[in-house]
Amino acid sequence: MFKIGFFADGPWAHRSLEKIIENDDFQIMFIVVRYDSVDKVLVEYAKRLGVPLFKHKNVNSGDFIQMIKRFGADINVSMSFNQILKKEIREIAPLGFINCHAGALPFYRGRNILNWVLINGEKEFGVTVHYVDDGIDTGDIILQQMVEISPDDRYGDLLEKAYIACADTLYKALCQLKQGTAKRIPQNTIHSTGFYCSRRVMGDEYIDWSWDSERIYNFVRGIAIPGPGARTFFKGEEYIIDRVELISGMPCYIDKMGNIVGKSTSGIVVKTGSNAILVTCVLNAYTKEACAMNGFYIGNRFFADKHICPPPEYL
Repeated sequence: MFKIGFFADGPWAHRSLEKIIENDDFQIMFIVVRYDSVDKVLVEYAKRLGVPLFKHKNVNSGDFIQMIKRFGADINVSMSFNQILKKEIREIAPLGFINCHAGALPFYRGRNILNWVLINGEKEFGVTVHYVDDGIDTGDIILQQMVEISPDDRYGDLLEKAYIACADTLYKALCQLKQGTAKRIPQNTIHSTGFYCSRRVMGDEYIDWSWDSERIYNFVRGIAIPGPGARTFFKGEEYIIDRVELISGMPCYIDKMGNIVGKSTSGIVVKTGSNAILVTCVLNAYTKEACAMNGFYIGNRFFADKHICPPPEYL
């Protein structure tokens, strides 16, 4: 029997746990949830499996470490767990502590990876199972799988793909660890540096209309609902630009960026830093309801910042 301690949160964890418990050779010894939230699904899983569920403000504390030591896990697993794991807790289990990261390490370390891969216009994203070390997503890699991104994929689509891919990759890595066939691949053998992605915070969701059209297209789909949505201001009111399309053959020219420069049956044409882009769906920022496109007139302008909007008579 391969004994597993499970530190986890959210749909990533639910899918992974469901797959793990299908294998009779795997045994979940305990579940640790995030301290700052209540994952009711994991609570129900703990009851169903008859294992303890823990919530602790500091899993690196001596009392917590002593408490979980007695379960004798062969390996501890992090799936969307949000506390830094220090050396003592990482070394409790004989096979260490591993993490599943929705990024192609050593690239896309850090936070909000699925947003960033879309914003960067990537054609695929990675899922990596790696050992936890002192760095942020820098530990040796056990297994990595790549997932295709289609040109029409939005943030919600990537979430669904990642839930499945994370569960599958973690399960395969655990099988390798149990069988003793798992490899340790130092990240610097893949690339000497890689890179880190910052956490996206409130205020990062506003469109800069000076960006080129392709960047705006990727930005809109990269933070689409269930993300915050790409935001802009029109006549002092905030809106979500929910869907846009690139315009084939559109020439590059100079004009006021953010200006509405055309209309069609599909939507409105807005000037960008390169040429122009077709906006096909605008939502009210507060109700998330679709807005009638006939309310946006040619010659009016979208702004990234409410405070730089000129008075209505100049719009």
